[in-house]
This record gives sequence, structure tokens and C-alpha cells, in this order.
Amino acid sequence: MREEIISKSREYFRTELEKKKIIPGENYIPASGKVMDEDDMEYLIDASLDMWLTAGRYHSQFEREFASYMNQKFCLLVNSGSSANLVAFATLTSPKLKDRKIKNGDEVITVAAGFPTTVNPIVQHGCIPVFVDVDLGTYEIDVSQLEKAKSDKTKAVMIAHTLGNMFNVKAVKEFCEKYNLWLIEDCCDAVGAKYNGELCGTFGDIATVSFYPAHHMTMGEGGAVLTNNSVLKKIAESFRDWGRDCWCPPGVDNSCNKRFGWELGDLPKGFDHKYTYSHIGYNLKITDMQAAVGLGQLKKLNKFIEKRNRNFDYLKSKLKPFEDQLILPEATESCEASWFGFTISVKENCKVSKQELCEFLENKKIGTRQLFGGNLVKQPLYEGIEKRIVGELKNTDYIMENTFWVGCWPGLEEEHLDYIADCLKEIL
Repeated sequence: MREEIISKSREYFRTELEKKKIIPGENYIPASGKVMDEDDMEYLIDASLDMWLTAGRYHSQFEREFASYMNQKFCLLVNSGSSANLVAFATLTSPKLKDRKIKNGDEVITVAAGFPTTVNPIVQHGCIPVFVDVDLGTYEIDVSQLEKAKSDKTKAVMIAHTLGNMFNVKAVKEFCEKYNLWLIEDCCDAVGAKYNGELCGTFGDIATVSFYPAHHMTMGEGGAVLTNNSVLKKIAESFRDWGRDCWCPPGVDNSCNKRFGWELGDLPKGFDHKYTYSHIGYNLKITDMQAAVGLGQLKKLNKFIEKRNRNFDYLKSKLKPFEDQLILPEATESCEASWFGFTISVKENCKVSKQELCEFLENKKIGTRQLFGGNLVKQPLYEGIEKRIVGELKNTDYIMENTFWVGCWPGLEEEHLDYIADCLKEIL
């Protein structure tokens, strides 16, 4: 019966859910999107038939396989990339880290041209974000500002690899090692990118990934925390799972073989370890159905990345004639990007503004997106919070006024990219 249900679900996908063709000029061309097939449907249905609605066999399998893919010892699934950032930062505030723990009032270096949930955990833990500028073209942190951003309060650097490119991890890592700072790599937009042949996420103490439908692969909602550090892994798991001290997976008891043999805090000796809590944590797990979809997607991830990069290169070749008016994106030196989007900045001599370009493209049914929050310092959510700003953030302000991006995701073909280029040519 199970085989019959799965077979029928595959047939249903082919007949009812197979992606409809996007016709340029008639249908909207999204800036991002997911690519799914009947194999993903099979994984989803198979997991649902278990009726094990929380983390289960697929959850464990995905954590193992994705950790291996990302060249990490440990992967912890969470319910979003934003939650991954929260867990990653919270991990570094643990009392178990003693003198190295991040505490209230400490400073954390980040970029102003970023996404809010890369910065929010800093604020949510009573720390002070220190905003620095980025370089135009790569849209990555201006590493020349790192020394200026450093103070006696600095404890960490927390920044994202922007839109599939990578920041200069050599310079950032050397800076962190020099001052014994934590490095959190937000890889949500850059899965599969490499720097000097090494995968993103392997340079920091802890890394994060998102599986939202816009990203390189999806499980709907979902994210992951990655690390090679066994101490950080155990702490992150605690913050993800209610803050508990016990590390038994759901449905398993007594992994430590002394469930009733602990004496922690002021609890009586022998108090059940499964109900002992060492951190002020959350419940940020995902369902086994999501993890199952992730396994189906993971098998196609390399093909997705290859298609993204082909689309990026093709669109860039089509837009080369307009470099007198547009700043086209480029990879950081020594970086093999895994492109998430195609970034365009309008030069000062351009005949039209970013606003006019975006409105024109949207009217032509071409999706456009801003580069994250523009200048986060000017966003309403950070009004009144304690923060420090390094320099004038000139490039970040320029991005806010002049930068947007269009899609290069694997659901797009050359006909879509030709249409995007032709529309830009028309208005320029």
C-alpha cells in the first residue's frame, strides 16, 4: 500500500504540480524560486506516512549528509536561517565558554549592507553592533575597516557572504585569530561557494544556512547550524532544544547511561537529566517531512549551483555593453562563487535611476529585489538602539540608493535572461 501511495503521488506531481513554463513578457519572472520534482514529492509523502511528526529518521540522515557536504563534523537543523543565526550567536553567550563567552555590552562587528536577522541576535542579546562599510561590485565587507572597528569590547565578527559571493575570509579570519575573536559565517545565500578551494562555512567557528524556497535548495522553512567544534555543537543543540542539558534525540532516553545519576545546579542528586536545563533556550526544531524534502533537494544541489553560475555568466555577458552605465557584479578575489542573484548598481552617469529601472522591469513582469535592507543603520528597527558606526558608510548609502538584483536561479533559462537583458537595453 505504501508503494502504491508513493507511486500515485509521483503521478500526481507529474500531472498536477509540474512547473508551468514561464513565458517571458506574459508570465512574471521571479527574482528567486524553488525547483522541485517528483523525487521531492516521494520523500515528503514517505516521511508523512511514518506519522512521526517531529525530528526522526530523515532528520538524522539529513544532518549527517549535509554536514558531510559542507565539510563539517556537525549539522543541527533548525526551522529557518534566521533561527540558525539566533542559535549560533546564543551559543557563544553560554557560561560554558567561561572567559570567551559573549556577554551583555560586548561589541560585534558586522556590515551595514546586510540582512536584519544577521544583526538582530547581536541586539537581542544586549550586545552592540559595530557597522562597517562594504566594497562596491563584490558587496562584501571592506576589510580595511576591521582594525578601525576593533575596540576593547569587541568579541566577535558576524557577517554574511553576500548573494553567493564570499567575503575575504583570509583577511577576516586572520583578524579574528589576531584578537581571539569568534567568527560567525552566515552562509544562507552562499551554499557551495569556495574560497581558495575551501567551502564557505569552514572558516568560522560556527556557520549558518537557510533552506527557505528562495535559497540554493529548499525544505520550505528550514535552516542549519554547522560547526567542527564539539563543545559548540553541544551548546547549540541545547539552545535549539528548550535549553536542556540532555542531548538525547527525540524518542530516545539515557544516551549518557546515567540519566538519574547527575547532580547539577541546586537540583537534588539523581534528578532526571532529560528535564535538566542549562541554557535559556528555545524550541527551533523542524519536522521530519521538511528534512525528507531536504534530502531530495540535496541530491540535486550541485546541479542547482552549476545552473545558477551558468545563468549568472550568461546574463553578465549580455549586459557587458552597458558597463558604462551599470556596475556589474564580480566575485571576490580567490572566490569561486555560488551565485544567489545578479546584482546591478546604477552608475552616477546612468540615464535612469534605480527606482525607474526597478519600476520599469516590474512593469515588464521581471522580479527585482533590493540588496537586503539597504543601509541597516537607517532602518526603523535600529532607531534608538546602542550601536557604533565606523566611517561614513558611503558605499552602503550608495547601495541603498542605486543597487538592486534580478534572478539567476535554476528555474530560469536563456530565453528569460535574454528578455531581462533586452528590457534593460530598452530603457537604457
